[in-house]
Amino acid sequence: MNQLVNGEWRTDTYEATDEDGAFQRGETTFRNWIVGSDIPDHVDAEIDERFTPEAGRYHLYVAYACPWAHRTLLARSILGLEDVISVSVVDPWRGEDGWQFSPEKPGCTVDKLHDSTYLRELYVEADPDATCRVTVPVLWDTEEDTVVNNESREILRMLTTAFADLGNGARLLPEDADEVDRVDEVISEIYEPINNGVYRAGFATSQSAYDEAIDELFEALGRWDDHLAENRYLVGDTLTEADICLFTTLVRFDHVYHTHFMCNRRFIHQYEHLWPYLRDIYTTPGVAETVDMDHIKEHYYTTHPDVTPTGIIAHGPDLDFEAPHDRDRLAGSPPIPESAD
Repeated sequence: MNQLVNGEWRTDTYEATDEDGAFQRGETTFRNWIVGSDIPDHVDAEIDERFTPEAGRYHLYVAYACPWAHRTLLARSILGLEDVISVSVVDPWRGEDGWQFSPEKPGCTVDKLHDSTYLRELYVEADPDATCRVTVPVLWDTEEDTVVNNESREILRMLTTAFADLGNGARLLPEDADEVDRVDEVISEIYEPINNGVYRAGFATSQSAYDEAIDELFEALGRWDDHLAENRYLVGDTLTEADICLFTTLVRFDHVYHTHFMCNRRFIHQYEHLWPYLRDIYTTPGVAETVDMDHIKEHYYTTHPDVTPTGIIAHGPDLDFEAPHDRDRLAGSPPIPESAD
């Protein structure tokens, strides 16, 4: 796979699987935290005083196709931060040169800050000697003219805490500290078997690595399906960061992961509780407009030639994410602004 090495773009350096054929996700590089962020206990980091939360100062680089970038788009939308943090959207197709800007394509934009052709140019702008993969999302500070952070889970937490007073008053974390800890626990619990699990299955190059990933994936999906039988959300009585992190995988599952990544034991729409849960979140204000299924399908089916060498985009399935879900019979409600009735 492709990455920067000492600021130079290389196409022959990054190995995505280990010697046993198991997928290995690389570490993100920029891990600064904005003033006012609540840093989870499991993160070894400190607030960087250079970065203060201000409307109009920060910019997100995202791909609608990417589930990790989608987390940040969801938080930005639900929390009403559209006028606080601007966005540039890359092409869903990613070739040998990495993520690129193709404003002529529907849903894509120019690089609104630097007019770059490739996302990697921003990484080199921030660090001329960068040695790393070039990924989305990227949170950019226009005042310091550098990357703040490119780890989706950390950007998500910054949006929900450091920028909390700049949005519409909605909240994506409980007030109780113990429940916040539980949110962090759940995000970690779903990451390896589900969020990363679909990639572990799809990019496995040995039968044993694939089998292990599939077993863990569907065991976890079954566990959370059972949990959602009596709980509207993953933690507490309102939608939290944990639900955002699960949603971005679930919404892609039937159209992409089931077929493209061979996660085909079951569709999500065949689960008794995960399927209405997915529809419940999709119909939450601020969510649907962040889902671009055309970008999602184009990215996965055309960007991984080792998995789907023909680049043919699968048509189905035909799903109605806006169908009634009956989840409001359970205790809980979507996040709403504090000023709302």
